[in-house]
Amino acid sequence: MTPALLSAALLLLLLPGAPAQHSNQTPITILVSNSVTNAPNMTFSTHVSFRGILLGGMRRLQDSQSGFTFSYTEDANYGPFLESVNGLAGCPSDRTYWELLVKKPNNQIIRPDVGIGCYIPSANDTIILNFNTY
Repeated sequence: MTPALLSAALLLLLLPGAPAQHSNQTPITILVSNSVTNAPNMTFSTHVSFRGILLGGMRRLQDSQSGFTFSYTEDANYGPFLESVNGLAGCPSDRTYWELLVKKPNNQIIRPDVGIGCYIPSANDTIILNFNTY
């Protein structure tokens, strides 16, 4: 690369609004749904740090929005286990639980093989926290 082209490329990197290799924030949406009572869905926008875990984005959302709360327990073998969202807890006797699904930007819905403490969202994932029965 010639010195003039190199200087131009460096200048572009220093300009405000110039494209970066990656952002420090990965935007995600969290959709809270209830397949048991069919209550209206609630949708929230948040972000995780670049290559950050879902749990961090959920904590950030809980700290910034009064309409979103959650609780979890720490399992020694499997890590964080989602117990409740917005005050509604899963119950073994009712056979209810919080299911983690992810709708990818191409509209494919996946069931991650990890939980909230290990799942690393991609940009524009819709995280579906669905109250369901088993």
